[in-house]
Amino acid sequence: MKKPLKIKKLKDENQERKFWSNIDLADYLEPKDLVDISFPQLKPTSRSISIRIPEYILVRIKQQANSLNIPYQSLMKEYIARGVLEKTK
Repeated sequence: MKKPLKIKKLKDENQERKFWSNIDLADYLEPKDLVDISFPQLKPTSRSISIRIPEYILVRIKQQANSLNIPYQSLMKEYIARGVLEKTK
């Protein structure tokens, strides 16, 4: 660490935004000061993909989704997520 960063008590978000916009963290931190962090509660970004599956499976998934009253793509995502989580246990 180069020099300690003194953060004063700020009244609202506008003051906080102004304070952080005028600070260069490179004056206070070195690369060795940084640590990896994780934000598990953030919603992951989605990306469209194309996948080929047998038609009979797609028909079954659509039937199941219809009986559950949810979109079939949401049901497919849930099945994929369950499979991935099971494999990582």
